[in-house]
Amino acid sequence: MRSLYLRIYLTVVVALALFALVSGWFVQRHLDAERTRIEASARERVEAWADLLQRSLPGAGARTEDLQAALQEWSQRLRLPMALDDAKGHRLATSETFARREAEAGPPLQRRLRSVRLDDGRTLWLLRPGQRALSGRNDAAPPKAPMAPPWLRPHGWPEGSGLAALLLVLFAAVALGAWPVVRRLTRRLEALKQGVEAFGAGALNRRVVEDGSDEVAALGASFNRAAARIEALLQSHKSLLANTSHELRSPLTRLKMAVSMLEDATPAQRAAMRHEIDVNIGELDVLVDEVLLASRLDATQALDRHDEIDLLGLAAEEAARVNAGVQGDAVLLRANERLVRRALRNLLENARRYGGGEVELEVRRAGVGAGAGAGIEARAGVEVAVCDRGPGVPEAYRERIFEPFFRLPGHAEKSGGVGLGLALVRQIAERHGGAVRCTPRDGGGSCFTLALPLGEPADAAHASGRA
Repeated sequence: MRSLYLRIYLTVVVALALFALVSGWFVQRHLDAERTRIEASARERVEAWADLLQRSLPGAGARTEDLQAALQEWSQRLRLPMALDDAKGHRLATSETFARREAEAGPPLQRRLRSVRLDDGRTLWLLRPGQRALSGRNDAAPPKAPMAPPWLRPHGWPEGSGLAALLLVLFAAVALGAWPVVRRLTRRLEALKQGVEAFGAGALNRRVVEDGSDEVAALGASFNRAAARIEALLQSHKSLLANTSHELRSPLTRLKMAVSMLEDATPAQRAAMRHEIDVNIGELDVLVDEVLLASRLDATQALDRHDEIDLLGLAAEEAARVNAGVQGDAVLLRANERLVRRALRNLLENARRYGGGEVELEVRRAGVGAGAGAGIEARAGVEVAVCDRGPGVPEAYRERIFEPFFRLPGHAEKSGGVGLGLALVRQIAERHGGAVRCTPRDGGGSCFTLALPLGEPADAAHASGRA
């Protein structure tokens, strides 16, 4: 059976049928036990009454009038129809209720009587408990077994069929009520299946409805989040591939021209061309390296490696490469050393390329939170500020400069670069749970601030000692 809703529905129906059968069996057993208990109790009462009457009634030689009076008196006291026969079966005395009941019922009454043999050979007849009450205030009203109401006992059905009819009605009601519930659940699963198939077929903007608050709705929300993430990654990779192919054209074209002119060039020209070839190869190498790193960072949400870094020492090493000044506090940081080094190097090279000769780096303790970037929870951290004295970044571009392959107008022609350096800095910061921002510098220029959490386990005391 391939349809899920049919399997679920049949499971519910079969479980309900088993429940009805087991419940009916237990109820019937209970009714039988109650009936047996009532009959046993009635027998005990009859035997007690018989022993009492045997001791209280006049003997076998007593007058009929005395027997009749005594029997009538005990019938009224016990509220029980009774009669007394001699040893040969001749009727000696009868209570009024017994005589009336015998006249009304006729011969069938014999099946409803209970006989008690007395020690002197006489037989005492009692109306068996559990029968319909007799008319008159002295009639017995013995307990009776429960009976199903008339609407549960169709005409012509035996009395014991009431429970079966009740269970049948219950079974039909639940079976009919379960169908729309089960069908609605599986219909939502079918809609989710169609959405997944459409997404797999290439409709990356396909989403499913997240109605309700149950597990199916949670599954739909999880699918939508995963689909949005996959769509963003694919779009990012498409954009990265398109921009990379565009950026590769310039150095490849220059290489092609230099190689084609190399044979006809003079020795001096050849030396210049070889230098140009080396520059273009270095540019290609940097571009490929940055593209691969950006792709790896896009593909992961958590970093597998965390090193204990002396951030001030690491910053001093990178600042020496571009002749930048360094100041600040000694801080121990838990992070990926290779990626943090790459982020600092990109910031320093960017400042040296676009910001003029005065480049300064400062390491300071600060809380990583709202001030460090939107969506970052406030916690203990560190900030690395790289400041320059360049022309600055217009306010409209202070967020866009962190986009892949974005460069300020005119900078590509003057300073080169491919526009991936700052985008990598943002990716590295976000993978560490931090952020990066660009702000204007007092007196002119720009400051790029990289904010990172200290990580765990960050030993503040050890860091202070080293400072």
